[in-house]
Amino acid sequence: MVTKREMKGFPHGKKGLAEQGHSGSLKRGYTSERLSFNRKMVAASAAVTSSKSTIHSLAEADITFPRRLLREHYERTGEKLSFTAYIVYCLAQVIKEHPHLNAFKRGNRLITLEDVTVSVLVEREISGEKVPEPLAVKGAQKLTFREINDAIRSARDRTDNTLGGFSGMKWIRFIPGFLLKTFVRLGERNTGLAKRYGKVAVTAVGMFSREPVWFIPHGSGTVLITVGSIEKRMVYTGAGHEEREFLCLTCSFDHDIVDGAPAARFMNQFLETIKSGIGIGSRQTK
Repeated sequence: MVTKREMKGFPHGKKGLAEQGHSGSLKRGYTSERLSFNRKMVAASAAVTSSKSTIHSLAEADITFPRRLLREHYERTGEKLSFTAYIVYCLAQVIKEHPHLNAFKRGNRLITLEDVTVSVLVEREISGEKVPEPLAVKGAQKLTFREINDAIRSARDRTDNTLGGFSGMKWIRFIPGFLLKTFVRLGERNTGLAKRYGKVAVTAVGMFSREPVWFIPHGSGTVLITVGSIEKRMVYTGAGHEEREFLCLTCSFDHDIVDGAPAARFMNQFLETIKSGIGIGSRQTK
């Protein structure tokens, strides 16, 4: 705390003190700022989930056909549909066929959820900071691609700038920083939060890269799909060479619940579903 006597040494009072501090930081060669609550929440979640027994699968999905359908829809209507929504739609349809993946541990019991709720990380600007916030697509296995697309687009267009705005949990910002890790640990075993946010998640941060990129994520979900970049390359099809598009995917599984063989069967079906263009029919995208 600066006293009035000490302030007399600065020609412009508090303004002069601020300028002195700024010039001092320049002389030191670095600046210092307080961590925002948003960043503390991300750090607490990463610290807790980093201790999970997670196995990762790095894969490529041929997305030439679904991408062509999306481009044709844009050329026909002028509307740009969400590719992330398409991944969520495919994921929900495959999880429906593998219900044992839609589960989580609570103590010595395995809780399997009836509805497939997919948590989609949507990047938002909160207080001038880019922050990922989960959007819960509830009952995703019952929704069409169009309905999932509209839900994600609507979330991205929201103007409220408070963490927790998607879920009605704005009170989360009042949790003291030293309790955030405890909150995350308790939340992982809470049935109510599992039903609200789901135990299956999608994040699409890698789509911003221009080179082939796979990410190894941290996450609390039983199944976490991390969408990487899209790569174009020439492929020999038997009749000749043609350019095709491939999506870099990282699929992460909680090894406490999912073994390697079931994960491999899930991956095979998931990649084939993505390749098929399912759900992007003319009746659903009009």
